[in-house]
Amino acid sequence: MKKRLILTLATPVLVLLSGGSFPVAHPAQEWARRRLEASPRHQEWVTLTRDKRVIHAFVVYPEVKTKTPAIIVIHENRGLTDWVRSVADQLAEAGYIAIAPDLLSGMAPGGGRTSDFPSEDAAREAISKLPPDQILADLDAVADYAAQLPACNGKVAVAGFCWGGSQAFRFATHRADLAAAFVFYGTGPRDRESLARIRCPVYGFYGGNDARVTATVPETADLMRQLGKTFEPVTYEGAGHGFMRTGEEPNPADANRRARDHAWARWKEVLKKL
Repeated sequence: MKKRLILTLATPVLVLLSGGSFPVAHPAQEWARRRLEASPRHQEWVTLTRDKRVIHAFVVYPEVKTKTPAIIVIHENRGLTDWVRSVADQLAEAGYIAIAPDLLSGMAPGGGRTSDFPSEDAAREAISKLPPDQILADLDAVADYAAQLPACNGKVAVAGFCWGGSQAFRFATHRADLAAAFVFYGTGPRDRESLARIRCPVYGFYGGNDARVTATVPETADLMRQLGKTFEPVTYEGAGHGFMRTGEEPNPADANRRARDHAWARWKEVLKKL
């Protein structure tokens, strides 16, 4: 496998590009892997190094003539699965650069990543132990890299699912230059000081049958309104937690499939405003 090393002088990030792909240990998502393999879009793995920490990320480029925004895609608490990578591919299909970092990089046995965990449960346990500051630093490195891509127009947004949805909301409180944050069934910070730092619009996507998360939305919306921030949540009736993934799986529940389709349509309409 040929590899080439790119040194970016404007930022302390080293990028290793590889034409190959890494294995992902989630055979139940074979349908997502087949979609990735059939995609005509350019996909590549990049390795970012910052402060001696290595972060693996999956990047997909759209087939467009002009520069376009980049969207950071934050995975669920399962880690960087084939489905998350397929979301990145679907964003590229819609016309945007998508970059999905593996925030479990270096956390697996032997210093591996998501694909090196023995089970989803092990990956979930490792996710729960990630240092909050490390997560933000990783996302900063990814955002810096994405903004400087020659094909990017300098605008960077963030999106996340489940655990990743909460991290996307939190990243918006930290990163002032984000163009937008897209929170899929993730809870928001509950303190005014954090929310007051948000400068970008936040768009929420929630399941009607997901009270654990959706019940927190009115409080978040009230705080954001008091602070003069833009927060536009939409709840999809009958949909459960994780409907963006489960609504795409083979033989999905009707409510999850409808929610997934409507959410994608809304997401793409909002992305046009970036």
